[in-house]
Amino acid sequence: MCGIAAIVSHTPVNQELYDALTVLQHRGQDAAGIVTCENGRLHLRKDNGLTRDVFNEAHMLKLRGNMGIAHVRYPTAGCTSSAEAQPFYVNSPFGLTLAHNGNLTNTEELKEALFVQDQRHINTDSDSEVLLNVFAHELQSLGKLHLTVNDVFQAVSGVHRRCRGAYAVVVMIAGFGILGFRDPHGIRPVVFGERQTDAGPEFMIASESVALNVLGFKLIRDIAPGEAVFIEESGKLHTQQCSDTIDHCPCIFEYVYFARPDSIIDNISVYKARLRMGTKLAEKVQREWPDNDIDVVIPIPDTSRTAALQMANILGVKFREGFMKNRYIGRTFIMPGQKMREKSVRQKLNAIDLEFDGKNVLLVDDSIVRGTTSAQIIQMARDAGAKKVYFASAAPPVRYPNVYGIDMPAAHELIAHDRTEQDVCQEIGADRIIYQDLDDLIEAVRRGNPEIQHFDTSCFSNEYITGDIDSVYLERIEALRNDSARSERGSGQFIVEMQNCD
Repeated sequence: MCGIAAIVSHTPVNQELYDALTVLQHRGQDAAGIVTCENGRLHLRKDNGLTRDVFNEAHMLKLRGNMGIAHVRYPTAGCTSSAEAQPFYVNSPFGLTLAHNGNLTNTEELKEALFVQDQRHINTDSDSEVLLNVFAHELQSLGKLHLTVNDVFQAVSGVHRRCRGAYAVVVMIAGFGILGFRDPHGIRPVVFGERQTDAGPEFMIASESVALNVLGFKLIRDIAPGEAVFIEESGKLHTQQCSDTIDHCPCIFEYVYFARPDSIIDNISVYKARLRMGTKLAEKVQREWPDNDIDVVIPIPDTSRTAALQMANILGVKFREGFMKNRYIGRTFIMPGQKMREKSVRQKLNAIDLEFDGKNVLLVDDSIVRGTTSAQIIQMARDAGAKKVYFASAAPPVRYPNVYGIDMPAAHELIAHDRTEQDVCQEIGADRIIYQDLDDLIEAVRRGNPEIQHFDTSCFSNEYITGDIDSVYLERIEALRNDSARSERGSGQFIVEMQNCD
């Protein structure tokens, strides 16, 4: 999962792009990057690390210009070297930089075509670089010395014809403007908004609406599946549908875990969706366990807090904060290596013994992926004096890998893969486990926008919306994502072809 942002303004955008990345930091903690454009000259700074660590005052002063794009990353199937930090750049045609959230599913096929037919060189393992070169070739094949907006949209149509998978993208064309587009399924989120100034309108594109809100932009709407939005450097907005076939199918895991609760994605409030998840879970407890002996509901910070509070209200039991979170430890879900994940859980959370001592506790989390965190937290609750520890998940069992941009582990590392719910309960050491039903999860999210007919639920259902995922593909992904493969990957150095603001 990654976060993208782009701004076309009448004043320098460096600080606002930085601020946007801090708001979107939850979407990626591995690397950050910003590229700006001033009089046709591109200025780039990117590196591994959190936004606050990648940029200092000297870097910011060099990021000159009134338009730019930005990115925060965590890696999916690629390596974690700074060579794969985004935005990516190609000098031909016109000078293009790209930032991408998602994952292409036909990367190998595209790489071969780019080399053999398009005669383009790919320098990293990142599918984002592949996507950039596909767009660059489509633009170059038009044979134009001077671009028009229609040329840009035509190139996007070419990308849609060639690329499969999930992609929400921003592209900056040096001296011309900024482009945003979304795959025909709309799997990954992206929105755009406007801000009125004395000098004229300014526009912003971002992964989540919260980034627009913080910077004073008014949300216009989501970029539709298959649609492209182009903002000229002067501030003129253009939109066009660039795909002949669309099938809106947003990723439901955005609402479960990744997106901030104060965001609105595809006209669905993430906060309201999580409230409804809590309602559905509570109704399941009342239906299947009416004589429960739950004394207190305790969320596992932070994503599950909304659902947990709603559960407590409906069940008529106390809601308490039983864990204090150290906010300077990264998300364990996206940390490479089992030992690092296990170590970080104890550093990340500390139990308040008074809220557990002598009580039957229902712990609520957004999901259970590997089970590493869940097992350790349950043991922490027992060490704090809990009599019984029950565990509720706002999501159904995660049994299959996600191939559309969420770095879920290899299938055999998913605790629910080839296990029953009771097996998972025993593995994590709970006295009882309550999983959300998939139909209930879909209803909880879809109620916010009934026009959405279906969601990408592949990690729960094994149904991949793009229709091109087979056992061979999943085996290759598993080989790239398992912990042993991650530990073997090293980091490299990268030299960019433009002014690098180091």
